[in-house]
Amino acid sequence: MSKKYRLSGWMIWAGVMALLVAGMAVSPIANLAASETSAYSELRTFSEVLSLVEENYVNKVDAKKLIRGAIRGMLRTLDPHTTYLNPEYFKEMQVETTGRFGGLGIEISIRGGVLTVVTPIEDTPAYEAGVQAGDQIILIEEEPTKDLSLQEVVKRLRGKPGTEVKITVRREGEEKLLPFTITRRIIRIKSVRSRMLPEDIAYIRVRSFQNGTGREVKDALSSLEDKGARALVLDLRNNPGGLLSQAVSVSDIFLKAGSLIVYTKGRMNDQEHRFTSTHEVPGGKIPMAVLVNAGSASASEIVAGALQDLGRAKLIGVKTFGKGSVQTVVPLSDGSGLRLTTALYFTPKGRRIQGEGIEPDIVSEVERSAGPTRAMREKDLPGHLPGASEKKGEQKEDAPGGAQAGQAQNPDEEQKDTQLDRAVKYLKDSFLGKKMGA
Repeated sequence: MSKKYRLSGWMIWAGVMALLVAGMAVSPIANLAASETSAYSELRTFSEVLSLVEENYVNKVDAKKLIRGAIRGMLRTLDPHTTYLNPEYFKEMQVETTGRFGGLGIEISIRGGVLTVVTPIEDTPAYEAGVQAGDQIILIEEEPTKDLSLQEVVKRLRGKPGTEVKITVRREGEEKLLPFTITRRIIRIKSVRSRMLPEDIAYIRVRSFQNGTGREVKDALSSLEDKGARALVLDLRNNPGGLLSQAVSVSDIFLKAGSLIVYTKGRMNDQEHRFTSTHEVPGGKIPMAVLVNAGSASASEIVAGALQDLGRAKLIGVKTFGKGSVQTVVPLSDGSGLRLTTALYFTPKGRRIQGEGIEPDIVSEVERSAGPTRAMREKDLPGHLPGASEKKGEQKEDAPGGAQAGQAQNPDEEQKDTQLDRAVKYLKDSFLGKKMGA
């Protein structure tokens, strides 16, 4: 079975199929024996409770439902990315890596027990309807979302293309709840968009890291260079992540052969990996700037961190999301799956991404007419794995303006994009201006 790593929220999943299984198979027997006494003592108590509920609860209960609920409850005591996947959802979620699936087109997570939009995906029904990052989905078809699992939410939001679903959201700064009636459709996500900017500056936006993203970026860059591009803006804003292999592939385009891109650390030796660039390519010398914001997560942070650490590009925008953990997806015997956090990601210079995020070289905030809002980051998720600064008690609240993600700025819309303008100015001043005699 092929290996796939996923790096983000509920729909951005990391998989190294059977990796954890293999790890368990070679785990020292002594380690297992040491925990047997306490573990089986607790399991005995669990068995007693289950038996009492089955025999004495006021209504007849479904044992399978109880046990799966217990599994979910157990995993909730860990981090927010470790979850149990029932057979239906486990099969359905594998569609995500193909870039084609039905639904509304939003990335969601649970924040403080509330269903929250991480980011809407461009050119999807939710994005076009005006759903924004940070919106809290309170109702789906007039039914409360409180206490629903992400799997249950996904099941309710997805449906036959052409049918409608009504969601009601709470938005910071709005006094009343906002209703949206959105028509479902097949979501075909083209992960890369590109165009030429003035002054011979190429612009490439990566929306997510899915199968083929590396090839798409390479083709886009080649096409733009044929048109005379002398510098590049790589836009990773509101990119929730995706496949590790594609994050490495995109980074490889711009780095010298043998450069360390990212490495992982876990409790077991087989969870420690190093990923390096493999060959020289045309994009290795073009001057570049990378746009990031609070919606840049996981795989996006790997690319941004590598290019920054190796002095290949300046990062412009605001601090990234801070999701730097590896999820291993293990198929279970009944067709369900376990998504388990097994390792953490580190940049080439050893910076920990998890709970920290990547700080830009040049801070550039989004101008919003509605005023500043605070965007959700990994550190805001209940049970998240804390970053080094949190462990040392150095955690600080983000300044309202510095944590903005908001609605993704669409480069194709006629609106002022202050972050893109800042990136263009940087490239002109640092590289192109000298050659143009400006």
